[in-house]
Amino acid sequence: MLIIFLGIRFSLERLYFMPALDNAIQRAFILFIALNITWFVIRVISAIIHEYLVPYSKREDNGLDDQVVMLVERGFSIIFWTIGIIVGFNNAGFDVAALIAGLGIGGLAVALAAQDTVKNIFGGITIFLDKPFRIGDRIVINSLDGFVENIGIRSTRLRTLEGRLIIIPNAQFSENPIENITIEPARRIITDLSLVYGTSPENMQKAIDTLKQIVVDTDNLLLQDNVTVFFNNFGAYSLDIRFIYYIRKEADIFKTQHEVNTKILERFNGHSLDFAFPTQTIYRKALD
Repeated sequence: MLIIFLGIRFSLERLYFMPALDNAIQRAFILFIALNITWFVIRVISAIIHEYLVPYSKREDNGLDDQVVMLVERGFSIIFWTIGIIVGFNNAGFDVAALIAGLGIGGLAVALAAQDTVKNIFGGITIFLDKPFRIGDRIVINSLDGFVENIGIRSTRLRTLEGRLIIIPNAQFSENPIENITIEPARRIITDLSLVYGTSPENMQKAIDTLKQIVVDTDNLLLQDNVTVFFNNFGAYSLDIRFIYYIRKEADIFKTQHEVNTKILERFNGHSLDFAFPTQTIYRKALD
């Protein structure tokens, strides 16, 4: 691009223009050269970041995060573009001080109209500093459940479990609670089982012991000390048992839960423990 600018410049010097037009061409050429140099510097910085910082951030033995690298790259880009534009206009003969002063006066109206954008930018900075989640994490916010695909300065892209792409303003993350499912130590599963009212106390205890043994016999579950099983309620048509267990983080959640439920069904049927279902008993009085 620099070679093209120089070629255009040398070509125009062979032509004769009015002084005003020649002056405008000269100022435009200086401005384009300044912008070209700025673009080149930013490309060099970006290449250095991608060559050295990005591979370093992917290592597990360092405290540098991918989000920080992206923020550094964008920060350098904004800073150098700002400097390049100011230097370019100044060398081209424009009164930069008066221009900045004018922008400052009009900037108040722009700031009032851009309050939401400013809130989103500060929300993005909060995400980069607090790191409530990273790219690839599964999070839940405002009933939206999905995986983080991109974190920007103004918004974050979330891919829901249904495959839809949702763009969330970053201000939402500073105003609402965020549930990071990826960093959970284990997945807690709560299962309520209902037995018929004809279940004896001995069979109720047998059902509780069976559930505890299932935890021992199933891989990918935390040890028995983390399991809670108790007879918790006399329901309208059933005797209820609450079964709480934890699946290890690295396990397949759905496959493990399927395995546990299958064992419950098999062993309860083997011990003649009958599951309850909604029933009603109607008494009729005979009329004379």
